[in-house]
Amino acid sequence: MGPAPLDGVDLLLADLDGVVYRGPGAVAHAVDTLNAIRASGVGVGYVTNNASRTDEQVAEHLRELGLTTQATDVVTSPQAALALLTERVPAGSLVLVVGGEGIVHELEAAGFRVTRSADDEPDAVVQGFAQDVGWVHLAEASFALVRDIPWIATNQDWTIPVARGIAPGNGTLVSAVHTAVQRLPIVAGKPERAIFDAAVARFGAAHPLMVGDRLDTDIKGARAAGIPSAVVLTGIDRAKALIAASPDERPDFILRDLRGLREPYPVVEVTSEPEHATARVGREQVSVVGVDVRIESAGRDELDLLRAACAAIAASEKLIYALRVPERLYSSEGDAR
Repeated sequence: MGPAPLDGVDLLLADLDGVVYRGPGAVAHAVDTLNAIRASGVGVGYVTNNASRTDEQVAEHLRELGLTTQATDVVTSPQAALALLTERVPAGSLVLVVGGEGIVHELEAAGFRVTRSADDEPDAVVQGFAQDVGWVHLAEASFALVRDIPWIATNQDWTIPVARGIAPGNGTLVSAVHTAVQRLPIVAGKPERAIFDAAVARFGAAHPLMVGDRLDTDIKGARAAGIPSAVVLTGIDRAKALIAASPDERPDFILRDLRGLREPYPVVEVTSEPEHATARVGREQVSVVGVDVRIESAGRDELDLLRAACAAIAASEKLIYALRVPERLYSSEGDAR
């Protein structure tokens, strides 16, 4: 076994939805693990694309779950959106908001005026997620964007994990406006690196680690910002997504849940030659021979089997669409939910 993912790290940056909680309730083992990490002297910050709440509201929710947290520990996509907005319109400008209190709080605290109506001829549109966003709100954004004004989306997450399952996220709402106005927004949150840079700067970290549940936001953004990353199998992305991940979405560590951050991580042994790549993790081994992905071991440790499959496919440098992958590997992470 090798060192734990958290070894040498001075700041853990954690996504929220699907990592710390699902809906109002905590993910299994998240609270105890994060409190223990903080108690060990490692900083813990929370980076979220969810724009429906303020940083203090998020911190209060985390405290209710049992976490030792304050508002300054929370870095939100509305905060990143505010930074982009201030580069594009003067202070005190009128901004049409689609979304929740998290956006309104940040804008008003910075001296911007807020409206919900395109009839007020706003200077910009900022769009983020809230559960009550509907056709009326999306239409107001569309009406406002007929004029050539900045349009900033807090994030483009296609889905969001909630207590009852997986629901449409802000990306679906942004897409509806895009379809109407035929233009694209400027995006503030993950996977754009601005939110990661802001988080690292806020905590003064030298050796951060990002942990998330989504490859296309948490992991891709961390890689773009030069931050090592770990994915946990408690939220959106599961074995199939990991096996098919593009090079810019591959995490450094694959964990069943947050407890894995503090546990020794198995050594991944990779050998590669033309048309033959092999990866061994613990007692599990997977090879890519030509276009065939082959399980070369008993497959008794489902998580190590997934780790080996991902490493072998990465070493093969072949596109997943060109490979024949055993169905077994698509569910080789066990049940982390």
